[in-house]
Amino acid sequence: MDWKGKNVLVTGAGGFIGSHLAEHLVKQGANVRAFIKYNSRDDRGQIEYHPSEIQDAIEIRWGDLRDAGSVFSAVKGCEIVFHLGALIAIPYSYINPADYAQTNILGTTHVLNACLEYGIEKVIHTSTSEVYGTAQYVPIDEKHPLRGQSPYSASKIGADMMADSFCRAFNLPVAIIRPFNTYGPRQSARAVIPTIITQALNNGHICLGSLSPTRNLNLVYDIVRAFVCVAESPDAVGNVINIGSGKETSIAELVRKIGSLMNKEIIVTHESNRIRPEKSEVERLLCDNRKAYDILGWKPEIDLNEGLSITIQWIKNNLSKFKRIDQYTV
Repeated sequence: MDWKGKNVLVTGAGGFIGSHLAEHLVKQGANVRAFIKYNSRDDRGQIEYHPSEIQDAIEIRWGDLRDAGSVFSAVKGCEIVFHLGALIAIPYSYINPADYAQTNILGTTHVLNACLEYGIEKVIHTSTSEVYGTAQYVPIDEKHPLRGQSPYSASKIGADMMADSFCRAFNLPVAIIRPFNTYGPRQSARAVIPTIITQALNNGHICLGSLSPTRNLNLVYDIVRAFVCVAESPDAVGNVINIGSGKETSIAELVRKIGSLMNKEIIVTHESNRIRPEKSEVERLLCDNRKAYDILGWKPEIDLNEGLSITIQWIKNNLSKFKRIDQYTV
């Protein structure tokens, strides 16, 4: 696909993956419109990290996914919509589950309705590996049962089903991308990898919850490449596509790897308030990425050690920008 001059909307463009995707699309020559939740601080989230020429090239549309009017206004005039906007913090979903249902399910419905109204060429809806819950078998393929083990994951299952229904009921060209655990430059300290790195840089002593769960870790650059592949592939329409490395790493192993790469001895303190409720913990995630290769020709290009080294260096260079370094809950 020639992205030059293509009118593209990225919801959630102020977030971690969304900001990287928006930057990539600008570099490809697309006209990028970013839909960002309004706040009185004029804070554009991770877009603030972009070079000034990238920031200047992105059209900002303030709004809220729960407000149909602002969503319709943002979608109008676009050709391709990447829908990444969502509430994603799992710990807060235990406190305010209704907010997750309204933003993630109702908000997604507003996006889909707007895309249907304006005849959008392609809608890429963002799912998450959390919808699978703890693996019932590995590797996890797209036929694996869905299990909402947190209000967040339940809301994302609902959003996924809504996206799939619009494809089936109204022939809206929707593709569902399901990334597994993503990390890299610009990720906030509420995620496990930046938490480990920032705490290690400060004192070598880190506080975490459970160390036994395994995750399928992917550098954000590989994930962004997958988003573009999904948008460019006509065969992706009507499909759910897992995106992941196909390798699992426990939180304990992750601590050891990061310590080795930083040449630091890391001491871990376990804190009970960082541990999810027992039946809510996702113990194991391991991606089956064969469908991504078969349909998209996508496979990861950057291994975990290289990706962690890139992330460590970025955090070292930007450590002062992290307001809190202890926010992770497994």
